[in-house]
Amino acid sequence: MEQLKNIKLLDKYILKQVIEMFIMGVAVFTSIIFASDTFITLIKQISLFGIPFNVALMMIILNLPQVIVMTIPMGVLLSTVMTLNNLSLKSEITVMRACGIGLNRIAKPIFIFAILMSIFSFFINETVVPVMTKQSKDLALWSLGQKNIPEGKQNFVFKELNNKGSIKRLFYVGFCEDKVLHNITVLDTAKEGTIQVLQADEGKTSPEGWEFQKGAVYTVDDHGKILNTTLFDSSVVKFGLDLSKELNKNVAKEMNFSKLISYIRHNALEKKESNILRIELYDKLALPLTTIALVLIGVPLAITPPRVRYNRGFLFSILIIFAYYLIRALSISFGEAGTLPAFLGAWMPNIVLTVIGTMLYYKKVYTIE
Repeated sequence: MEQLKNIKLLDKYILKQVIEMFIMGVAVFTSIIFASDTFITLIKQISLFGIPFNVALMMIILNLPQVIVMTIPMGVLLSTVMTLNNLSLKSEITVMRACGIGLNRIAKPIFIFAILMSIFSFFINETVVPVMTKQSKDLALWSLGQKNIPEGKQNFVFKELNNKGSIKRLFYVGFCEDKVLHNITVLDTAKEGTIQVLQADEGKTSPEGWEFQKGAVYTVDDHGKILNTTLFDSSVVKFGLDLSKELNKNVAKEMNFSKLISYIRHNALEKKESNILRIELYDKLALPLTTIALVLIGVPLAITPPRVRYNRGFLFSILIIFAYYLIRALSISFGEAGTLPAFLGAWMPNIVLTVIGTMLYYKKVYTIE
Protein backbone atom coordinates (compact mmCIF):
# COMPACT_ATOMS: atom_id res chain seq x y z
CA MET A 1 0.00 0.00 0.00
CA GLU A 2 2.83 2.36 0.90
CA GLN A 3 4.58 1.52 -2.38
CA LEU A 4 1.38 2.29 -4.36
CA LYS A 5 1.12 5.63 -2.58
CA ASN A 6 4.72 6.46 -3.48
CA ILE A 7 4.05 5.60 -7.12
CA LYS A 8 1.05 7.95 -7.22
CA LEU A 9 3.18 10.69 -5.66
CA LEU A 10 5.79 10.06 -8.36
CA ASP A 11 3.15 10.47 -11.10
CA LYS A 12 1.94 13.73 -9.59
CA TYR A 13 5.51 14.99 -9.20
CA ILE A 14 6.40 14.31 -12.84
CA LEU A 15 3.06 15.44 -14.28
CA LYS A 16 3.19 18.75 -12.38
CA GLN A 17 6.47 19.65 -14.04
CA VAL A 18 5.34 18.36 -17.45
CA ILE A 19 2.10 20.37 -17.42
CA GLU A 20 3.82 23.58 -16.31
CA MET A 21 6.41 23.26 -19.08
CA PHE A 22 3.72 22.24 -21.60
CA ILE A 23 1.68 25.41 -21.00
CA MET A 24 4.78 27.53 -21.39
CA GLY A 25 5.82 25.65 -24.55
CA VAL A 26 2.42 26.03 -26.26
CA ALA A 27 2.37 29.74 -25.39
CA VAL A 28 5.89 30.27 -26.74
CA PHE A 29 5.44 28.32 -29.98
CA THR A 30 2.01 29.89 -30.63
CA SER A 31 3.52 33.35 -30.14
CA ILE A 32 6.35 32.54 -32.55
CA ILE A 33 3.93 31.38 -35.27
CA PHE A 34 1.74 34.43 -34.70
CA ALA A 35 4.72 36.78 -34.78
CA SER A 36 6.01 35.36 -38.06
CA ASP A 37 3.63 33.72 -40.52
CA THR A 38 0.32 35.00 -39.13
CA PHE A 39 1.53 38.59 -38.70
CA ILE A 40 2.76 38.63 -42.31
CA THR A 41 -0.67 37.38 -43.41
CA LEU A 42 -2.28 40.21 -41.42
CA ILE A 43 -0.15 42.87 -43.15
CA LYS A 44 -0.85 41.30 -46.56
CA GLN A 45 -4.62 41.35 -46.01
CA ILE A 46 -4.56 44.97 -44.88
CA SER A 47 -2.31 46.31 -47.65
CA LEU A 48 -3.23 44.10 -50.62
CA PHE A 49 -6.94 43.48 -50.15
CA GLY A 50 -7.97 46.50 -48.12
CA ILE A 51 -9.29 44.49 -45.17
CA PRO A 52 -9.58 46.75 -42.10
CA PHE A 53 -7.15 46.11 -39.25
CA ASN A 54 -9.85 45.14 -36.73
CA VAL A 55 -11.37 42.62 -39.19
CA ALA A 56 -7.95 41.13 -40.02
CA LEU A 57 -7.17 40.87 -36.30
CA MET A 58 -10.48 39.07 -35.69
CA MET A 59 -9.64 36.65 -38.52
CA ILE A 60 -6.33 35.84 -36.81
CA ILE A 61 -8.10 35.20 -33.50
CA LEU A 62 -10.52 32.87 -35.28
CA ASN A 63 -7.52 30.95 -36.65
CA LEU A 64 -6.03 30.55 -33.15
CA PRO A 65 -7.43 27.00 -32.56
CA GLN A 66 -5.82 25.85 -35.82
CA VAL A 67 -2.44 27.16 -34.61
CA ILE A 68 -2.86 25.55 -31.19
CA VAL A 69 -3.46 22.16 -32.82
CA MET A 70 -0.08 22.59 -34.52
CA THR A 71 1.72 23.66 -31.34
CA ILE A 72 0.35 20.98 -28.97
CA PRO A 73 2.85 18.33 -30.21
CA MET A 74 5.67 20.89 -29.88
CA GLY A 75 4.61 21.76 -26.34
CA VAL A 76 4.37 18.11 -25.26
CA LEU A 77 7.82 17.37 -26.71
CA LEU A 78 9.39 20.41 -25.02
CA SER A 79 7.82 19.57 -21.66
CA THR A 80 8.93 15.91 -21.92
CA VAL A 81 12.53 16.65 -22.81
CA MET A 82 12.97 19.57 -20.41
CA THR A 83 11.37 17.73 -17.46
CA LEU A 84 13.30 14.47 -17.85
CA ASN A 85 16.53 16.28 -18.67
CA ASN A 86 16.15 18.36 -15.49
CA LEU A 87 15.44 15.23 -13.39
CA SER A 88 18.47 13.57 -14.93
CA LEU A 89 20.78 16.51 -14.18
CA LYS A 90 19.65 16.50 -10.54
CA SER A 91 20.38 12.75 -10.37
CA GLU A 92 16.74 12.12 -9.46
CA ILE A 93 16.37 9.54 -12.23
CA THR A 94 19.50 7.79 -10.93
CA VAL A 95 17.93 7.64 -7.46
CA MET A 96 14.64 6.32 -8.89
CA ARG A 97 16.48 3.57 -10.75
CA ALA A 98 18.39 2.69 -7.58
CA CYS A 99 15.00 2.26 -5.87
CA GLY A 100 13.92 -0.18 -8.57
CA ILE A 101 11.84 2.26 -10.65
CA GLY A 102 12.70 1.76 -14.30
CA LEU A 103 12.54 4.23 -17.16
CA ASN A 104 9.32 2.62 -18.41
CA ARG A 105 7.62 3.45 -15.11
CA ILE A 106 9.10 6.98 -15.03
CA ALA A 107 7.85 7.70 -18.57
CA LYS A 108 4.39 6.19 -17.99
CA PRO A 109 2.64 9.42 -16.81
CA ILE A 110 4.24 11.32 -19.69
CA PHE A 111 2.87 8.86 -22.26
CA ILE A 112 -0.58 9.04 -20.63
CA PHE A 113 -0.42 12.84 -20.82
CA ALA A 114 0.63 12.62 -24.50
CA ILE A 115 -2.32 10.33 -25.29
CA LEU A 116 -4.74 12.71 -23.57
CA MET A 117 -3.29 15.66 -25.52
CA SER A 118 -3.67 13.69 -28.77
CA ILE A 119 -7.35 13.12 -28.02
CA PHE A 120 -7.80 16.77 -27.05
CA SER A 121 -6.02 17.91 -30.24
CA PHE A 122 -8.22 15.65 -32.39
CA PHE A 123 -11.35 16.95 -30.65
CA ILE A 124 -10.37 20.61 -31.25
CA ASN A 125 -9.49 19.86 -34.87
CA GLU A 126 -12.84 18.14 -35.45
CA THR A 127 -15.17 20.55 -33.68
CA VAL A 128 -13.69 24.02 -33.18
CA VAL A 129 -11.27 24.45 -36.11
CA PRO A 130 -13.81 23.86 -38.95
CA VAL A 131 -16.30 26.36 -37.46
CA MET A 132 -13.66 29.01 -36.79
CA THR A 133 -12.05 28.62 -40.23
CA LYS A 134 -15.43 29.01 -41.97
CA GLN A 135 -16.22 32.11 -39.91
CA SER A 136 -12.82 33.59 -40.74
CA LYS A 137 -13.39 33.11 -44.48
CA ASP A 138 -16.92 34.53 -44.34
CA LEU A 139 -15.63 37.55 -42.42
CA ALA A 140 -12.94 38.18 -45.07
CA LEU A 141 -15.41 37.92 -47.95
CA TRP A 142 -17.90 40.17 -46.16
CA SER A 143 -15.18 42.73 -45.49
CA LEU A 144 -14.10 42.72 -49.14
CA GLY A 145 -17.64 43.36 -50.22
CA GLN A 146 -18.20 46.14 -47.64
CA LYS A 147 -15.02 48.08 -48.30
CA ASN A 148 -16.42 49.97 -51.31
CA ILE A 149 -19.87 50.77 -49.90
CA PRO A 150 -20.11 54.37 -48.64
CA GLU A 151 -23.02 54.50 -46.21
CA GLY A 152 -25.49 57.36 -46.67
CA LYS A 153 -24.24 58.63 -50.06
CA GLN A 154 -26.53 59.32 -53.03
CA ASN A 155 -25.90 59.11 -56.80
CA PHE A 156 -22.32 57.87 -56.54
CA VAL A 157 -20.03 55.79 -58.75
CA PHE A 158 -17.19 53.45 -57.85
CA LYS A 159 -15.02 51.38 -60.15
CA GLU A 160 -12.90 48.26 -60.22
CA LEU A 161 -9.69 48.27 -62.29
CA ASN A 162 -7.92 45.38 -64.00
CA ASN A 163 -4.19 44.61 -63.85
CA LYS A 164 -3.47 47.08 -66.67
CA GLY A 165 -5.20 49.96 -64.88
CA SER A 166 -8.22 50.03 -67.20
CA ILE A 167 -11.81 49.98 -65.95
CA LYS A 168 -13.01 46.44 -65.43
CA ARG A 169 -16.39 47.22 -63.81
CA LEU A 170 -18.26 50.44 -63.18
CA PHE A 171 -20.94 50.66 -60.47
CA TYR A 172 -23.58 53.39 -60.35
CA VAL A 173 -25.73 53.53 -57.20
CA GLY A 174 -28.76 55.73 -56.54
CA PHE A 175 -28.31 55.69 -52.76
CA CYS A 176 -27.08 53.46 -49.91
CA GLU A 177 -28.97 52.79 -46.70
CA ASP A 178 -28.05 50.24 -44.00
CA LYS A 179 -25.37 48.78 -46.31
CA VAL A 180 -28.02 48.06 -48.95
CA LEU A 181 -27.53 49.62 -52.40
CA HIS A 182 -30.56 50.92 -54.29
CA ASN A 183 -31.12 51.65 -58.01
CA ILE A 184 -27.96 49.89 -59.17
CA THR A 185 -26.40 49.79 -62.63
CA VAL A 186 -23.24 47.76 -63.25
CA LEU A 187 -21.20 47.91 -66.46
CA ASP A 188 -18.98 44.82 -66.68
CA THR A 189 -16.25 44.84 -69.38
CA ALA A 190 -14.30 41.88 -67.98
CA LYS A 191 -15.18 39.69 -70.99
CA GLU A 192 -13.48 40.89 -74.15
CA GLY A 193 -15.78 41.78 -77.06
CA THR A 194 -18.92 42.27 -74.96
CA ILE A 195 -20.28 44.53 -72.24
CA GLN A 196 -22.64 43.19 -69.64
CA VAL A 197 -25.10 45.65 -68.14
CA LEU A 198 -26.84 44.72 -64.88
CA GLN A 199 -29.68 46.79 -63.46
CA ALA A 200 -31.33 46.02 -60.13
CA ASP A 201 -33.59 47.67 -57.57
CA GLU A 202 -31.45 46.54 -54.62
CA GLY A 203 -28.11 44.91 -53.94
CA LYS A 204 -25.86 43.97 -51.05
CA THR A 205 -22.75 41.90 -50.38
CA SER A 206 -22.55 38.52 -48.66
CA PRO A 207 -19.96 35.74 -48.25
CA GLU A 208 -21.44 34.13 -51.39
CA GLY A 209 -21.00 37.28 -53.52
CA TRP A 210 -23.14 40.27 -54.56
CA GLU A 211 -26.86 39.65 -54.07
CA PHE A 212 -29.14 41.61 -56.42
CA GLN A 213 -32.94 41.82 -56.21
CA LYS A 214 -35.48 42.48 -59.02
CA GLY A 215 -33.45 43.32 -62.08
CA ALA A 216 -32.22 42.41 -65.52
CA VAL A 217 -28.93 41.58 -67.23
CA TYR A 218 -28.21 42.73 -70.80
CA THR A 219 -25.31 41.46 -72.88
CA VAL A 220 -24.21 44.00 -75.54
CA ASP A 221 -21.57 43.57 -78.27
CA ASP A 222 -19.02 46.16 -79.42
CA HIS A 223 -21.51 47.61 -81.92
CA GLY A 224 -24.22 48.19 -79.31
CA LYS A 225 -26.39 45.25 -80.34
CA ILE A 226 -28.17 43.48 -77.48
CA LEU A 227 -27.23 39.81 -77.63
CA ASN A 228 -29.11 38.51 -74.62
CA THR A 229 -31.54 39.71 -71.94
CA THR A 230 -32.20 37.94 -68.65
CA LEU A 231 -34.75 39.00 -66.05
CA PHE A 232 -34.39 37.88 -62.41
CA ASP A 233 -36.06 38.27 -59.02
CA SER A 234 -32.88 37.37 -57.16
CA SER A 235 -29.35 36.78 -58.41
CA VAL A 236 -25.93 36.21 -56.84
CA VAL A 237 -22.88 37.46 -58.76
CA LYS A 238 -19.35 36.70 -57.57
CA PHE A 239 -17.45 39.54 -59.22
CA GLY A 240 -15.36 41.78 -57.02
CA LEU A 241 -14.46 39.07 -54.48
CA ASP A 242 -10.91 38.46 -55.67
CA LEU A 243 -9.81 36.79 -52.44
CA SER A 244 -12.42 34.03 -52.56
CA LYS A 245 -10.31 31.67 -54.68
CA GLU A 246 -7.40 32.08 -52.29
CA LEU A 247 -9.59 31.47 -49.24
CA ASN A 248 -11.25 28.43 -50.81
CA LYS A 249 -7.89 26.65 -50.76
CA ASN A 250 -8.62 25.95 -47.08
CA VAL A 251 -11.90 24.20 -47.82
CA ALA A 252 -10.63 20.98 -46.15
CA LYS A 253 -10.05 22.82 -42.87
CA GLU A 254 -13.71 23.90 -42.87
CA MET A 255 -14.85 20.27 -42.59
CA ASN A 256 -14.35 17.56 -40.00
CA PHE A 257 -13.16 14.04 -40.83
CA SER A 258 -16.53 12.55 -41.83
CA LYS A 259 -17.64 15.58 -43.87
CA LEU A 260 -14.34 15.65 -45.75
CA ILE A 261 -14.72 11.94 -46.64
CA SER A 262 -18.19 12.68 -48.00
CA TYR A 263 -16.90 15.72 -49.94
CA ILE A 264 -14.15 13.67 -51.61
CA ARG A 265 -16.55 10.82 -52.49
CA HIS A 266 -19.33 12.95 -53.95
CA ASN A 267 -17.34 15.54 -55.93
CA ALA A 268 -15.51 15.16 -59.23
CA LEU A 269 -12.02 16.36 -58.37
CA GLU A 270 -8.87 16.83 -60.43
CA LYS A 271 -5.98 14.56 -59.50
CA LYS A 272 -3.92 17.27 -57.79
CA GLU A 273 -6.92 18.61 -55.86
CA SER A 274 -7.85 15.06 -54.85
CA ASN A 275 -4.31 14.43 -53.59
CA ILE A 276 -4.36 17.62 -51.52
CA LEU A 277 -7.72 16.83 -49.93
CA ARG A 278 -6.78 13.21 -49.19
CA ILE A 279 -3.57 14.36 -47.50
CA GLU A 280 -5.65 16.79 -45.42
CA LEU A 281 -7.99 13.91 -44.55
CA TYR A 282 -5.22 11.59 -43.36
CA ASP A 283 -3.49 14.49 -41.61
CA LYS A 284 -6.55 14.99 -39.39
CA LEU A 285 -5.52 11.70 -37.74
CA ALA A 286 -1.76 11.91 -38.22
CA LEU A 287 -1.22 15.35 -36.67
CA PRO A 288 -2.79 14.58 -33.25
CA LEU A 289 -0.88 11.26 -33.03
CA THR A 290 2.36 13.13 -33.72
CA THR A 291 2.31 13.98 -30.01
CA ILE A 292 2.89 10.33 -29.04
CA ALA A 293 5.57 9.82 -31.71
CA LEU A 294 7.49 12.90 -30.49
CA VAL A 295 7.36 11.71 -26.87
CA LEU A 296 8.65 8.29 -27.95
CA ILE A 297 11.74 9.89 -29.47
CA GLY A 298 12.03 12.60 -26.81
CA VAL A 299 12.18 10.38 -23.71
CA PRO A 300 15.46 8.57 -24.52
CA LEU A 301 17.13 11.75 -25.79
CA ALA A 302 16.22 13.58 -22.56
CA ILE A 303 18.18 11.21 -20.31
CA THR A 304 21.52 12.96 -19.90
CA PRO A 305 24.70 10.86 -19.56
CA PRO A 306 26.37 11.16 -16.12
CA ARG A 307 29.31 13.17 -17.46
CA VAL A 308 27.09 15.89 -19.00
CA ARG A 309 26.32 18.62 -16.48
CA TYR A 310 24.24 21.06 -18.57
CA ASN A 311 20.62 21.08 -19.70
CA ARG A 312 20.46 20.20 -23.37
CA GLY A 313 16.70 19.56 -23.39
CA PHE A 314 15.73 22.78 -25.17
CA LEU A 315 18.32 22.23 -27.91
CA PHE A 316 17.09 18.66 -28.46
CA SER A 317 13.48 19.88 -28.62
CA ILE A 318 14.24 22.48 -31.29
CA LEU A 319 16.28 20.02 -33.39
CA ILE A 320 13.55 17.34 -33.23
CA ILE A 321 10.82 19.83 -34.10
CA PHE A 322 12.88 21.18 -36.99
CA ALA A 323 13.53 17.66 -38.32
CA TYR A 324 9.84 16.73 -37.96
CA TYR A 325 8.50 19.74 -39.85
CA LEU A 326 11.20 19.40 -42.53
CA ILE A 327 10.13 15.78 -43.15
CA ARG A 328 6.48 16.87 -42.98
CA ALA A 329 6.94 19.64 -45.55
CA LEU A 330 8.79 17.30 -47.94
CA SER A 331 6.35 14.40 -47.61
CA ILE A 332 3.29 16.63 -48.08
CA SER A 333 4.88 18.24 -51.14
CA PHE A 334 5.67 14.82 -52.65
CA GLY A 335 2.16 13.65 -51.77
CA GLU A 336 0.49 16.64 -53.44
CA ALA A 337 2.63 16.12 -56.54
CA GLY A 338 1.63 12.44 -56.66
CA THR A 339 5.16 11.13 -56.09
CA LEU A 340 4.05 9.60 -52.78
CA PRO A 341 0.63 8.09 -52.03
CA ALA A 342 -1.58 10.51 -50.10
CA PHE A 343 -1.49 8.27 -47.00
CA LEU A 344 2.32 8.31 -46.88
CA GLY A 345 2.34 12.04 -47.61
CA ALA A 346 0.50 12.61 -44.33
CA TRP A 347 1.91 9.76 -42.23
CA MET A 348 5.57 9.65 -43.31
CA PRO A 349 6.81 12.01 -40.51
CA ASN A 350 5.06 9.87 -37.85
CA ILE A 351 6.42 6.65 -39.34
CA VAL A 352 10.00 7.99 -39.38
CA LEU A 353 9.78 9.36 -35.83
CA THR A 354 8.17 6.17 -34.50
CA VAL A 355 10.85 3.90 -36.02
CA ILE A 356 13.72 6.07 -34.76
CA GLY A 357 12.05 6.62 -31.39
CA THR A 358 11.39 2.89 -30.87
CA MET A 359 15.06 2.07 -31.57
CA LEU A 360 16.35 4.78 -29.21
CA TYR A 361 13.81 3.92 -26.51
CA TYR A 362 14.62 0.20 -26.68
CA LYS A 363 18.35 0.94 -26.47
CA LYS A 364 17.94 3.32 -23.53
CA VAL A 365 15.53 1.14 -21.52
CA TYR A 366 16.68 -2.41 -22.18
CA THR A 367 20.32 -2.06 -23.11
CA ILE A 368 21.43 0.33 -20.38
CA GLU A 369 19.11 -1.00 -17.68
